[in-house]
Formats: sequence, structure tokens, C-alpha cells
Amino acid sequence: MTSNTPHTVIIGGGVIGGFSAWYLRQTGREVTLIDKGRFGKACSHGNCGYVSPSHVIPLAHPGQISKGIKGMLSRQTALRIEPKRLLSLWPWLLKFALRCNERDMMQAGLACHPLLQSSAALYRELIEAHNLQIEWRTDGLLFVYKDQKGFDDYSKTNAWLKKHFQVSAEPFAGAALTNLEPALKPGLAGAWLFKCDAQLRPDRLMSELRRLLDTSGVKVIENCEMKSLKTSSNQATAVETSQGELEADEVLVATGAWTPLLKDSLGIKLPIQPGKGYSITMPRPKICPKHPMILEECHVGITPFDTGYRVGSTMEFAGYDTTLNQHRLNYLRAGAAEYLIEPTAEPVQEEWCGWRPMTADGIPFIDRSPRFNNVWVAAGHSMLGISMGTGTGKLVAEMISGQKPHVDLNAYRIQR
Repeated sequence: MTSNTPHTVIIGGGVIGGFSAWYLRQTGREVTLIDKGRFGKACSHGNCGYVSPSHVIPLAHPGQISKGIKGMLSRQTALRIEPKRLLSLWPWLLKFALRCNERDMMQAGLACHPLLQSSAALYRELIEAHNLQIEWRTDGLLFVYKDQKGFDDYSKTNAWLKKHFQVSAEPFAGAALTNLEPALKPGLAGAWLFKCDAQLRPDRLMSELRRLLDTSGVKVIENCEMKSLKTSSNQATAVETSQGELEADEVLVATGAWTPLLKDSLGIKLPIQPGKGYSITMPRPKICPKHPMILEECHVGITPFDTGYRVGSTMEFAGYDTTLNQHRLNYLRAGAAEYLIEPTAEPVQEEWCGWRPMTADGIPFIDRSPRFNNVWVAAGHSMLGISMGTGTGKLVAEMISGQKPHVDLNAYRIQR
């Protein structure tokens, strides 16, 4: 590091921290990224790998309150709230419940839509420019229904998406669905195909992103935990870590679901809750789906990678619990079996869980800390960290370097 070159320290080695490091490096800054574990091995590792511009509807939308109540009473639901966590979750749940209406759903959609569109375009640019080997596929994403009423009712949602966001899906039913996706069982009501969506393999993405960072000169330090910020007035001057002190001109906190635990350093406790997701990775079944898909009644996700196959999803609010809940894994298997001729394969290569950084309104925080003028936050991307990763990284670089943001920042403010 030279004396006249700004140095940015990034805390968090997931998809948001990684892409922020990449785009910041392109501005000429020296960049050091630290992670308390290994780069790319937390929530960015085992998810379903969707890049979904179609996903503008947040988790907080009409009808979710009743699902949440059901999720406290039964293990057989995609959304699960651990009853013993209810007291500590109550402030967040109240904010969430108040957002479960059409007006706030629209606000969240308008906030997330530009970032989703930007990220999808930036992925394509990076893949072409740097020959990223991430098992990128653009076959679209299927929303599959067993129930006829659910399939028919989605036409209203599709019309709403088309009207407000110019995003729409094509319906398939009967023989048309069988021809499109022979891996699905006969007799299903139908499916909606979002051709704008894509998929990638998350672990391959993170290994390729690490390659980009290494070749561009970003310093990545693993097993390095942030302890505190060294400060002077309203400036952070260094990051105190388990491996020593790192001087910094700017600090970016991109720690996902762990961000609220840094409240003393940031000067604010962000309303982010860890939403635990699960996945099972295995070889491709003999009758393997052609398309990634979400099985709507059970909200189970299916991703056919080029080199494997993943069944994932569920949302469990159980705090920072690292236990692999076998009931949740069994739920994934049972859900897939209701829709697919050959839902799983052996041997299982990995059973995994990770914490999504869930905001009550479904909108991420991408902003300067209210306490320090050179500390920034990029966290709270809920279930869309992969989908928003590139756009967030570019936006962070623009904010820190003083460039004009390519996406309006107002929606992502901390004090909104």
C-alpha cells in the first residue's frame, strides 16, 4: 500500500463482500478483504444459485401472516418459526407483519427491481469478459403448481409483474408442460416460466470470484475475525482483527446475517434476522430436470447444475443455530417427491444450512454508517444475495469512490 492510494478494508467474504472488493479494486484502490472463516463458505456456498430479475415480490406480502402462524404450529411448512425464539423475534416480526400489504409490497418491488436488473446484466458482462466457469445457464426459472387454483391465480400476479416491472412469465400446462419439462410428474396443474431468470453454481461462482480477486491484487485474509474499529472522532482509522490491526481509509461491512452482532462498532443495530435455509447436493438423477424450478405449494427449489443437482430452500427462524435439522432436510426430500419423477439421487454429497440476512421489508441496506463518515454497510439482501451481488458490488464502489450511482440509493438507506 502506497501513502497516496486509498485503502479499503472489507469485512465479510461472501458474494456481496467479494463483488464489492472486485469493483472497488477497479477504481484503483488497494483492497483487503477479511473473513472470520473461509472465503465463500457461508450463505454464498450452498444456496440454489438463482439469478432472478423476476423476484421483485418480497417475503412480506399479503397472506404471509397466516403462513407464519402455521409455521409456529407445524414442522411441515416451508416457513418455520421456532416458538422459543418468538419473544426475541417479536420486534422484527411486528415490522414484518405491518409490511404484509400491497402498498409496501410495491415499495419493496420498486426498490429491488433496478438492482436485480443491473446485477443480471453485470453477470453477463463479467462472464463474457473473464470467461467465468460458473455453470451459467439461461433456461429460465419454472414456478410449478400442483393445485389448479394456485396455477390459475398466478395469472393475476403475472399481470401485476408485467404492468409494473415489465417482467412476465409464460404459462405451460398439460402436454405443453410435459414437453417442456419431462422430469415433472404427469397430472400437475401447470407451471409458469420466467425466461429472464438464470442459474449458476454458487460454489463455482465463489471460486471464480476468488480467482478474479487474486489476479487483480485484492488481498484476502481468511480466518481473520473483526474485533472492533479503531476510531478518531467520526472516522474509522483501522480494523482490529484476530490477526492484528489493519489501517484503513474506508471500511465496508458486508457480513450478511451477522451484521446486527456488530452494533457496537457500527453505532446502529440493523433489523436483520438470520433466516436459515437448507440444501442437499447430490449427483444428477437419471431423469433430471432441464430447468431450475420452485415447487410452489411446498416452496422447495430444484437446481440441475451441469455437474450436480441441488434440492433446497425453506425458511427457519431459529436464531444463530448451526444445527442441521433433519426435519427440514426431510421436508425438502418430501416436497421434491410430490412433483418429480426422480426427485433425488445418491450418494448425497453435502447436506448444508446457512443464514440468509432477512430484512423485515425485503430491501437491503447499502449505505454509510450513521456514526462514521468512512464506514459503509452492504447487508440484508434476504434471499437475493446472489441475484443482487454484482449490482451491489458496483454500487458500493460508486458510493465509496464518489462516482454517480448507477442505481438510485434512496431505497437502501439505513435510516428509512
